[in-house]
Amino acid sequence: MSDTERPRRNFYGRLKGKSLKKSQKTYIDEDLDALSPGAVDWDANPDRTPLDLDTLFDGRKVWLEIGFGGGEHLVHQAGQNPDVGIIGCEPYINGVAMLLGKIRRAGVDNLAIHPGDVRDMFDVLPEASIDRAFLLYPDPWPKTRHHRRRFVTPEHLEPLARVLKPGAIFRVATDIEDYVRQTLEQVPQHGFDWLAQGPEDWRAPWHDWISTRYEQKALREGRTPHYLIFRKR
Repeated sequence: MSDTERPRRNFYGRLKGKSLKKSQKTYIDEDLDALSPGAVDWDANPDRTPLDLDTLFDGRKVWLEIGFGGGEHLVHQAGQNPDVGIIGCEPYINGVAMLLGKIRRAGVDNLAIHPGDVRDMFDVLPEASIDRAFLLYPDPWPKTRHHRRRFVTPEHLEPLARVLKPGAIFRVATDIEDYVRQTLEQVPQHGFDWLAQGPEDWRAPWHDWISTRYEQKALREGRTPHYLIFRKR
């Protein structure tokens, strides 16, 4: 960013839930710092110096998962794609702790974790540096007056478009029909093409999909998942 004046950003949602288990506290204390992508927070990087992704991931392609929940999908993708570096952003510390435990068990080493707001990450990602992004079961903010808090709004989509490479893929999974509507309205306005050619292109999971706990909850409660793929123009 050329203007380093700190923006005013409201954050909605939980930062912490129930008390962490002893093992989860250990994961946070022992593992989190080593998985940092670099200086992301404003206090650590007030000049908003861009991250050096080539050094971070040894020149590999870089993917970004926005709000990784408990980390099932993030670890799955890391294990399936060792030739890719993946950054995960999640402000909910309980989810971060769950992810760290999964990383230990899986033994993957191509991940970087930012335990905070993805908007801060967007500030310091170089332009056209990300090859793929994931937005999976984001907070639906179901009340109409809260729809402006959803990710699929200009506040988030404009910087996302800036950091994605031309031709990069943006995947969105949600079980909320109104979120699908807003996604299909907003995302193409920010330089993306929806790649669906028929109903199965949004009804069927992606070939490399792993069902998350959020999806399993949606299925138990009778909601239908939708899988949307966009390509950055």
